[in-house]
Amino acid sequence: MSLLVIGSTGTLGRQIVRRALNEGFQVKCLVRNFRKASFLKEWGAELVYGDLTLPETIPMSLYGITAIIDSSTARANNLCNAQQIDLFGKYILIESAKKAKIQHYIFFSILNAHKYDNIPLINLKLLIEDRIIQSTLPYTIFNISGFFQGLINQYAVPILEKKTVWITGESKSIAYINTQDVAQLAIKSLSIVQSKNKSFPLVGNKGWTSNDIINLCERKSGKIANITKIPVNFLKTLRQITQLFQWSWNISERLAFIEVLSQGDDFITSMNDVWTVFQVPKNEIESLENYFQEYFQKIMNKLKQLNYQIVDEEKINDESDF
Repeated sequence: MSLLVIGSTGTLGRQIVRRALNEGFQVKCLVRNFRKASFLKEWGAELVYGDLTLPETIPMSLYGITAIIDSSTARANNLCNAQQIDLFGKYILIESAKKAKIQHYIFFSILNAHKYDNIPLINLKLLIEDRIIQSTLPYTIFNISGFFQGLINQYAVPILEKKTVWITGESKSIAYINTQDVAQLAIKSLSIVQSKNKSFPLVGNKGWTSNDIINLCERKSGKIANITKIPVNFLKTLRQITQLFQWSWNISERLAFIEVLSQGDDFITSMNDVWTVFQVPKNEIESLENYFQEYFQKIMNKLKQLNYQIVDEEKINDESDF
């Protein structure tokens, strides 16, 4: 089976590429910048030029492709590009996939997205979902809550560097999941007939609030977090102000996600259908505790090695003085 991975250089996309290659798939990656994607070629993937903003480049990229895994996403810092890439470009991709008789189309959306269709970037996901379902393409849609990897820069790094951790003070619980586990299930779905024409949630085995994650990082790192809370109402007001000026629309779109935080829904749900269809034991999904344990352990080991190198260099310099 030959796969075309869209968004292959992203946090999730690269894990999908690596997993697919390890499973023996022929993998092609749709890329605009070959230099940026060179590491994928080193892994064994084939790089194919394509740009979702240039519809004429899409059909040729599907030559010889059996399945598409679309892990790309629009960036909130450019809503105009989001409209073009995540909607118009994806519509062209879906129509081209239909003409190319693609056997399986995998798409990643957002958990509980239908509850927040007033948020433009989430609404774009919903529009793409609808187009895929209406296309008659065999599909699998995975709805995700959030990734472990995104928590590193948000919590772990500031705590280690004794910088401020900014939180809203909300108590929303989110069941984050490792992108490696998402990649495993996505690739597995390619060989499971029962996964076609269905949507599945992909979440971790436990929900976490901001305070929960901070406490976990403090325990695993031995550091104390410097926390600053921002009232949700303040961010809502800021969003209203930034909507008034075109140059600040991008900021407004980022702040739109505050509406998600201000509502009472937790981003956690049952994965029973996933365990049944994919025949994957629940305990195979990595826990956030284990993920942070390994992360901080690696950091501490690197710091120790660096300290040893500095000590050795100082010793050599001291000896050279005699």
